[in-house]
Amino acid sequence: MSDEMKKPRVVRSHDTHLDSAYVQWLYDVKQRFRNAQIKASVKVNSEQLLFNWQMGRDLVTRKVEDVWGAGIVEQVSLDLQNEFPETRGFSARNLWNMKKWYSFYALAPETDELLKRLSEEIDIGSKKMHQVGAEIREPLYDEKLHRPGKEMPFPAIFGFVPWRHHVEIVSRCKSVAEALFYVRKTIEDGLSRNALIDVVRADLYHRSGTALTNFSEMLPATQSKLAQEIIKDTYDLSFISLPQGYSEEALEDALEANITQFLLELGTGFAFVGRQKEIIVSGKTRKIDMLFYHIRLRCYIVVELKVTSFEPEFAGKLNFYVNAVNELMKAPEDNPTIGLLICRDKNQTEVQWAFQGIQTPMGVASYDNIQLKEIQAQLPTAEQIQQRIDLAEEEYRMGIQEQNK
Repeated sequence: MSDEMKKPRVVRSHDTHLDSAYVQWLYDVKQRFRNAQIKASVKVNSEQLLFNWQMGRDLVTRKVEDVWGAGIVEQVSLDLQNEFPETRGFSARNLWNMKKWYSFYALAPETDELLKRLSEEIDIGSKKMHQVGAEIREPLYDEKLHRPGKEMPFPAIFGFVPWRHHVEIVSRCKSVAEALFYVRKTIEDGLSRNALIDVVRADLYHRSGTALTNFSEMLPATQSKLAQEIIKDTYDLSFISLPQGYSEEALEDALEANITQFLLELGTGFAFVGRQKEIIVSGKTRKIDMLFYHIRLRCYIVVELKVTSFEPEFAGKLNFYVNAVNELMKAPEDNPTIGLLICRDKNQTEVQWAFQGIQTPMGVASYDNIQLKEIQAQLPTAEQIQQRIDLAEEEYRMGIQEQNK
């Protein structure tokens, strides 16, 4: 084999033709690998979590501090570490976390209904749940609902979430509904601990599902609900900086240059297809600002960016692009294309009226937190500053000489 043949070949964007079928296949490959990893760890994880849950339950229901004194948790920690010196996880802090974890859910009256709803929803169409569910030999949630103040059985669905994730969730969330939202995100999106912390800090719970859309009228119920959850009301673009008075082109440039961060902000499931994607309609070439494909929704998402507040005519242009993608790019197995307009600001009434009569699914969101650069030309250079100092000193010296005459 020649040296030329041995050289690694770099595949560039113009060497490939990426479409929704490729995106879906790559996603399936990744999921198969993830599921293999999950199957190997979920049983061990669930057994450890079951122990932690039961330990927390004992600390709560036995009222150990009342019976054996305020320092009993620290004493239990020492005794367990002495008995199992090679085992991690018996620190007093971790035991307190177990107690907090159990109390957070067991003492809240709404927990049963929310857990039951989560178990039903997350099981629908979730390959991962079906594939690894057999590893936990329990129903996703015990049918014998507990009553607040009584012993609560371990919700087996918690077995899909690592212990440290649970600790972060109950430490940072104020309600069971919010906590279970992040439990679901962790399961469905495979969030790492750091990624989980990021989405909690970004307050994704309160930012998701509130965007202005027409999904409920234009999409089937199941897809409508998922699409509404995915589209945010406001996108945080604090990872880019632009000069004052920036243009739409500059905004697109910055987002493309920071596409990894932008994809993270959009959320799990978005795959970037291209920017300024050309489409030819009736011999005329038009360009879509940004085009994505969403894995879970199984559809293209047309993103139009505006650096101004929402105007009704924006909806008409977005509607045109959505229809064009449906006609020119959408495969038979794809769901209908969705349009997403991200603008500087929006008015609810204007958006709702603009949607009337439009037959394509679309949503309108806003963005904020772009860092504005100071224009370098407005700031004096070091040489200019020194010149001004020298001039001031010269003027002062001449003033003194004038006074002494």
